[in-house]
Amino acid sequence: MTVEHTGQAAEHAAESGGGATQYIQHHLHHLQWQVGEGKFMTLNIDSVAITLGLALLFLFFFLLTARRATAGVPGKFQAFVEMIVGFVDGMVRETFHGRSKLIAPLSLTIFCLVFLMNFMDMIPVDWLPGAWMKGHELAGNNPHEAFLRVVPTADLNTTLGLSLTVFLLIQVFGISHKGIGTFTAEAFTAPFHASGPVGKVLLAFPNILLRVIEELVRPLSLTLRLFGNMYAGELIFILIALMTWNAALSSGMTYVMAPLQFVAGFVWTAFHILVITLQAFIFMMLTIVYLSMAAENH
Repeated sequence: MTVEHTGQAAEHAAESGGGATQYIQHHLHHLQWQVGEGKFMTLNIDSVAITLGLALLFLFFFLLTARRATAGVPGKFQAFVEMIVGFVDGMVRETFHGRSKLIAPLSLTIFCLVFLMNFMDMIPVDWLPGAWMKGHELAGNNPHEAFLRVVPTADLNTTLGLSLTVFLLIQVFGISHKGIGTFTAEAFTAPFHASGPVGKVLLAFPNILLRVIEELVRPLSLTLRLFGNMYAGELIFILIALMTWNAALSSGMTYVMAPLQFVAGFVWTAFHILVITLQAFIFMMLTIVYLSMAAENH
């Protein structure tokens, strides 16, 4: 977040006619598309488009690196990719106790894609939305009706979609490693075990109840943890960008707040780099742990 970027906040807020509140609401509004009559479904086009773009970017660079890989001294980018692949592969070998050709590529994809989506929060909050507004204005439209959010993981729909995909993979891994019979039987016989048929019948209900709660908590925790951290980070960047706007309400305070705004933006950016990396790592590790638990027999 630069001084030039954050200094645009007051200008945009003033142009919107609604002050700081209008500025925040504009930045937190998605570019949406209503599907069907009566608003049957609303798609957040910005989250979908940016996610697909980042996925294609990830595939392009990693496939290009794989095809140009050399057995000798690697280039800088190849060494960087190999470091990421080695790191993820080591985590998988230590955590996943089953056998699967899918788990390592899946974990690598999750880590890199979630990190790239999180990293969009490092782009100054006015750059891409401002360019989008300018494009609408040049096209003869109202620029203040041009909405764009650039952090897909700050959208609850994106994190929920990722978590539900992991949830479905957990069921697939459990059935493929144990068989449908054992997988179903475990739902009624674990975590409480009984030796006799009467005991198994009595404990079947609490077992299946705990199993349902356990399965529902996993995608819920994955969804809310990633979304909460990224939404909070995005909101703090917006509030930092508004520091000079709030100072402009007091005569002579803008030049006092500008250095503080720069320091606050720099400190939060440095800290947020750790946050976005840690959240990608946690999402990947929990996915590996959940899949490993699904593949193990009780």
